[in-house]
Amino acid sequence: MRKIIWLYLSSFGIMFAILSWMQESHILSNDLGALKGFIALLSGTILYFAIPKYLD
Repeated sequence: MRKIIWLYLSSFGIMFAILSWMQESHILSNDLGALKGFIALLSGTILYFAIPKYLD
């Protein structure tokens, strides 16, 4: 169970960092606010289901 939580939180954090970098690079608008967290949640969920199956 701890591995599942760790992988999900890591996926969210990675996507949040990527979105922050995209804002700093002016690829995304700086006015996203809480929407950035929601986008990170959705894309992190996709990343969570895509990556771990290759690690086992």
